[in-house]
Amino acid sequence: MLLFKPEHVEPIKRRKKTQTRRTWANCRAKVGSIHQAKTSFKKGEQPFAYIRITAARQEFLGQITDEDARKEGYPHVPAYKKAFKQIYGHWNPHELVWVIDFELVTEAEYLGERVA
Repeated sequence: MLLFKPEHVEPIKRRKKTQTRRTWANCRAKVGSIHQAKTSFKKGEQPFAYIRITAARQEFLGQITDEDARKEGYPHVPAYKKAFKQIYGHWNPHELVWVIDFELVTEAEYLGERVA
């Protein structure tokens, strides 16, 4: 499962957000795996989407480009930077983060992966 802020639900569903940066120490998302996308860990909460990880790499937070910011669902780097600060409480351009690219898939694909 991957958690997202409520404001990211619609951009993900509309395929406008296809990338996320995470401050994980180790990558928790294996390329090719399918995850539930949720907004909380609350028991019984249904996922708002299912996403397949298409790429995962590490880079410094300050390396984000305007193209990456658009993949994150923002118009440009300054807007993304503001959102990142709201989520994590800081912005350190030298912080190493995981960049996770993903695509929407169906619930059937998610369930099919669980059976395989």
